[in-house]
Amino acid sequence: MLRRVAVAAVCATGGKLWCEAGRELTALWRIRARGPCEDSAAARPLLPPTMPGRNKAKSTCSCPDLQPNGQDLGESGRVARLGADESEEEGRRGSVNNAGDPEIVKSPSDPKQYRYIKLRNGLQALLISDLSNMEGKTGDATDDEEEEEEEEEEDDDDDDDEDEDSGAEIEDDDEEGFDEEEEFDDDDEHDDDDLDTEDNELEELEERAEARKKTTEKQSAAALCVGVGSFADPDDLPGLAHFLEHMVFMGSLKYPDENGFDAFLKKHGGSDNASTDCERTVFQFDVQRKYFKEALDRWAQFFIHPLMIRDAIDREVEAVDSEYQLARPSDANRKEMLFGSLARPGHPMGKFFWGNAETLKHEPKRNNIDTHARLREFWMRYYSAHYMTLVVQSKETLDTLEKWVTEIFSQIPNNGLPKPNFGHLTDPFDTPAFNKLYRVVPIRKIHALTITWALPPQQQHYRVKPLHYISWLVGHEGKGSILSYLRKKCWALALFGGNGETGFEQNSTYSVFSISITLTDEGYEHFYEVAHTVFQYLKMLQKLGPEKRIFEEIQKIEDNEFHYQEQTDPVEYVENMCENMQLYPLQDFLTGDQLLFEYKPEVIAEALNQLVPQKANLVLLSGANEGKCDLKEKWFGTQYSMEDVENSWAELWKTNFELNPDLHLPAENKYIATDFMLKAFDCPETEYPVKIVNTPQGCLWYKKDNKFKIPKAYIRFHLISPLIQKSAANVVLFDIFVNILTHNLAEPAYEADVAQLEYKLVAGEHGLIIRVKGFNHKLPLLFQLIIDYLAEFSSTPAVFTMITEQLKKTYFNILIKPETLAKDVRLLILEYARWSMIDKYRALMDGLSLESLLSFVKEFKSQLFVEGLVQGNVTSTESMDFLKYVVDKLNFMPLEQEMPVQFQVVELPGGHHLCKVRALNKGDANSEVTVYYQSGTRSLKEYTLMELLVMHMEEPCFDFLRTKQTLG
Repeated sequence: MLRRVAVAAVCATGGKLWCEAGRELTALWRIRARGPCEDSAAARPLLPPTMPGRNKAKSTCSCPDLQPNGQDLGESGRVARLGADESEEEGRRGSVNNAGDPEIVKSPSDPKQYRYIKLRNGLQALLISDLSNMEGKTGDATDDEEEEEEEEEEDDDDDDDEDEDSGAEIEDDDEEGFDEEEEFDDDDEHDDDDLDTEDNELEELEERAEARKKTTEKQSAAALCVGVGSFADPDDLPGLAHFLEHMVFMGSLKYPDENGFDAFLKKHGGSDNASTDCERTVFQFDVQRKYFKEALDRWAQFFIHPLMIRDAIDREVEAVDSEYQLARPSDANRKEMLFGSLARPGHPMGKFFWGNAETLKHEPKRNNIDTHARLREFWMRYYSAHYMTLVVQSKETLDTLEKWVTEIFSQIPNNGLPKPNFGHLTDPFDTPAFNKLYRVVPIRKIHALTITWALPPQQQHYRVKPLHYISWLVGHEGKGSILSYLRKKCWALALFGGNGETGFEQNSTYSVFSISITLTDEGYEHFYEVAHTVFQYLKMLQKLGPEKRIFEEIQKIEDNEFHYQEQTDPVEYVENMCENMQLYPLQDFLTGDQLLFEYKPEVIAEALNQLVPQKANLVLLSGANEGKCDLKEKWFGTQYSMEDVENSWAELWKTNFELNPDLHLPAENKYIATDFMLKAFDCPETEYPVKIVNTPQGCLWYKKDNKFKIPKAYIRFHLISPLIQKSAANVVLFDIFVNILTHNLAEPAYEADVAQLEYKLVAGEHGLIIRVKGFNHKLPLLFQLIIDYLAEFSSTPAVFTMITEQLKKTYFNILIKPETLAKDVRLLILEYARWSMIDKYRALMDGLSLESLLSFVKEFKSQLFVEGLVQGNVTSTESMDFLKYVVDKLNFMPLEQEMPVQFQVVELPGGHHLCKVRALNKGDANSEVTVYYQSGTRSLKEYTLMELLVMHMEEPCFDFLRTKQTLG
């Protein structure tokens, strides 16, 4: 699969009190100490810790030579133009010319206006005015008008609730940000939130409801990127950049309350976050619009005059250390630290970016280092305005935003010093230690092979994106691909190839190209053959050279997605944009990380020709390496061994070895949309989906898009059966069935996936959930393909064995994580007739046969109730064809009686009850505490009051547990 990385940020400045409510009798309040990468106020899914040197996918290397329009705008650029009186007066008149900069290329479907300015202190800012649905209101609308507007928006947002669901790849976006550990399973069922899919469905709706509060345009957002990161850490204080990112938020001269900013955001429905990458540090927040200016002022003080009082240092060191401890059980983080240690001495990649209590507290004390003084020095040296890029987005005019930004952010000091540049430290991995085979003992049960090359930095080729072109082909899953061949051999389950564009994988000193393959047990035994298959494919690409047809196909798909892009969460958008400003010229701020602009085969060939066996680093993860690894990485304690590549293979790879005739380029993609016409209504418009078909075999809900007006559709079908929950063995057979069906579809459906037609199969607690989303033109082809493979389901003994063995690892990996084990135990206590993960693991270990699977699937398909939803640019007549196709193709009988699709919940007896569970991973120092209050059935008003109580409690709980007690 083409690597689509969405790596989380690494630290934040607030807490989280979770609310899981919605079962008929329950409401859950769950206090969790926040690990790295979480928002302070928003109830978002808990993300695993990731390396401080990593950020989201779209962040690439720091490139100090690329300024907007290739020049220092200074006085010739657009400097603050309107005075305060002018801006406010124009806002009151309501007749503001809100035209943005024509130089900035934006999507035709993007209603926002953009303006670039450069302040006198050198800070560069992008102003984003989103007046869509404003009906002529300006920044001076009254509170009553705004409240009325927000109510209307909340109503409107109900329409697109489902459409926000990604329904993305079948393989996991696993905890490692596309590492190898759980790509096998659908993340709705087997990742750490997947112990109960119906519970997941409920939580998903709750998370989206929470997200709806944040993603409506009433939320204003800002992000600031400092063009300095962990590469600038001093050698005697590892992790100082990450630590400073924490400390600047501990109060300011103007607003000295240590937790004041988080409390302000929480009170006004906002959140904040921050992350430290190799060459950048990013801060972002969002808040309700009418509090945006005050929030900007409070936030800006952290860059103008942060207090960073000495008394707070010890407490905040413990918070950094907690993040480090949370990160240690992650195999991806462990691999990164091991990889970084291979860099030549003196290169910053070998530094310990996380920082912990030892490096920031105990060792400095032993060496008489004043950490507080060094923090202030680091801030004064590197937090300079001319290193900073700022993005603000709100429902204000551009003139109003310019006035605010100029007034507030011009106070950030500029030290006049040149920005640190590491671009001269080239070829950091041109060392004997790199081109070796590393055997690594992972935390989880997994076999995986990662092949990595270190290339010269590729950022300057962003208009060609050579690594994107190569990863498109290497990660392909259709006929003739690496993964197709390996799957037929039953050697591999998943493959991710490319460059994640994180600071770790791409910066000013190098770019990484890696191919990560999840292996079966048999694949582990043949890992050299697996590597040889990869090298054969790359050699084939090198021999053929770049193909213009392939490039234009990729270009067309990316162009389509950009042209009809959907609006994203403002806080995520501004975060991405402030990093883009560090990387691309003005006209490409919005497009530089998305589009392919120029076909230059020589640039692609130059990168491609470096991907040869002699320059590759091989990392083999497997529990079978236990006892064979005599080395230990310093910071994460990873056990590993280093050895030369087996001589017979090393000699073969030096020769002109033969190509594999089964490997070839993909055929032309038939799923790329070409018809983007909006369809006319063939029935009355409705505010919500309405049931247009209702038969004993199924029902269909339908809603024509009348809000977004884009040529896309969303389809969701639930094939409900009482058979699944009859025994733990049946639940496991259903898991196996869905995973084999996913495996069978991987090759034929891959072209649809890369053409932005997303699909997902979920093994729900009471049935199979099928989600399909994308451009409506070719969407029926993909849906029919899925139903065809479901109707004609089959499996070979080899595939059955491969899937069941991997499922054993998946169940085990769920059980060793404290948070997922705790959830499983909680739901086991609360829900009647629930089969626990232990039950499922035992049933699987007892042994199941292919014959029992095929018998189960036949019975499952014989009697069903199908419930569907079709929404978007589809007519009601077309939507009915989807249900008809399911019914006709599967030819099933209706259920004898209606069945519920949720478990009945136990009413807990009064009093306090304590359940203690010993974690199964002795090497994991982290704990999970769940506090559950059962409310019973309540009115809407009472549920709302509980939500308000949760919001009120959240910030003080975080402040006490994390900031003061440093418990997580």
